[in-house]
Amino acid sequence: MASGRIEVIAYAGYRGEECPRAFVVGGVQVDVMKLLDLWTEENHFSKRRRRCFRVKGSDWRTYVICHDETGDEWSLV
Repeated sequence: MASGRIEVIAYAGYRGEECPRAFVVGGVQVDVMKLLDLWTEENHFSKRRRRCFRVKGSDWRTYVICHDETGDEWSLV
């Protein structure tokens, strides 16, 4: 499975932080069935932050998708 930028359908909770609900991989929409893990990474040199989510998809695969808060871009890792 290739990594790179992906389209994500997200929900912003009461704190305004986005959480993925579904994403498109290879033209196919995969719904997020369960959030398995969540963490934040920060590059101390560039000060870029990204929030990463390990999720179980509706296709029963496990994915790691990240949201770059600075560029407002989602990627599959």
